[in-house]
This record gives sequence, structure tokens and C-alpha cells, in this order.
Amino acid sequence: MAGALIIGAGPGIGQAVARRFAREGLPIALVARTKETVTAGAGSLASLGVRALPLTADVTDETGLRAALDTAVAELGVPNAVVYNAAVIRPDAVGELPLRDHLDTYAVNVLGALTTAAHLLPGMAARGRGTFVVTGGMPEMKPPYVSLSLGKAGVRALVELLDTEYGPSGVHVATVTVGGAVAPGTAYDPDDIADHYWRLHTQPRGEWEREVLH
Repeated sequence: MAGALIIGAGPGIGQAVARRFAREGLPIALVARTKETVTAGAGSLASLGVRALPLTADVTDETGLRAALDTAVAELGVPNAVVYNAAVIRPDAVGELPLRDHLDTYAVNVLGALTTAAHLLPGMAARGRGTFVVTGGMPEMKPPYVSLSLGKAGVRALVELLDTEYGPSGVHVATVTVGGAVAPGTAYDPDDIADHYWRLHTQPRGEWEREVLH
């Protein structure tokens, strides 16, 4: 059974989404930068009785990321759902961050999602179904968070482009925009946020949403 692929599968939203999809019986591929992170994530799914495939890749390393995606497809098939959850979140004001740091941040927040989409969405479109969700943020742009604001604006643009390109073939492309700091037991509890991803995945085509705000 093709399952769900979670990129940026660290503690918080990534692993919460993995658990949410695993509870529905889907096998899960988890991608993160470190072996420790994906091993912990896979271990948290053990009690749910699904296969968990831990993979390591840095989303800014295009070759390494594509290799991890190829492994996921080879092991589990073309995914039913892909969640891109990688992000660099830090405060920086106008003119405060060097250009190189802006480029590195944008590579994680947007370009890794573009690489993932370019690698997987053609196969999902050929099959005629699937869901591709990017974790967003910054419902309003904030001057103390310039690099994050630019990245999340880029996410919205990317989702619109991908929806235009692959939506007609049956791939639901969307973003879940999180409006605050994620922490268990708060209004931004990752388990509550994870429900949005499953709801987007199961929405009938005539009811597709492109952005959900939490």
C-alpha cells in the first residue's frame, strides 16, 4: 500500500502528522536531517502497527533529497500523501541577515518543497490522485521575521503554481498555515494541527481547499 511521506519529520508537527496518517493504517516514510530524529519518529509509530521507513536527507542537498525520495518510492510506492514540513524559523529584521543566510533559509523553506514536488508530483498526477501539503506560517508578514515572512510568501506562491499545474490531474495541493508557536497543550497543539492534514487528504475533489489557517 502506498502511504504518506513526511519531510521534516521532527518532534512537533512532522511526527504528529505521521501519527495521524499511521492511525489510518498508512505506512509512513519519514525524512529528516539526522538519523536520531527519524529513528525516534519511526519508533513512535511502532505501537500503531504500520511500517515506518526512516530516511535521512538535508532538503538543501538536492541530490541527497532526491535519493531519499527514490528510496521511499522504491520501498512504499508512489505516495498517497506528501507533507513538506521543513523550515528555518528565526527572528531577523530588515538588513540584519547576510544575503548568504537569506539564500540558505529560502532553500529550506521553499526550494526543498519545489524539489520534492518536481520529483514526486508527476508520478502522482500520472496515477490521477494524491495530496501534497506544505506547512506554512506567517498569516501576516512581520518585520521582525523577514526571512520567515519571505519564505512563507514563497510557499503560498509555490502552492498556487503546483495547484494550477497538477490539480487538474487529481493532485490536491494545499498549505496548512500555522499562526503561532507550536507546543503541546496550547492552542497550537501539534496533534490538533495534524488533523488539518488528514482532512485535506480526504476532502472530496469538489471541496478542495488550498489553504487552511490554524
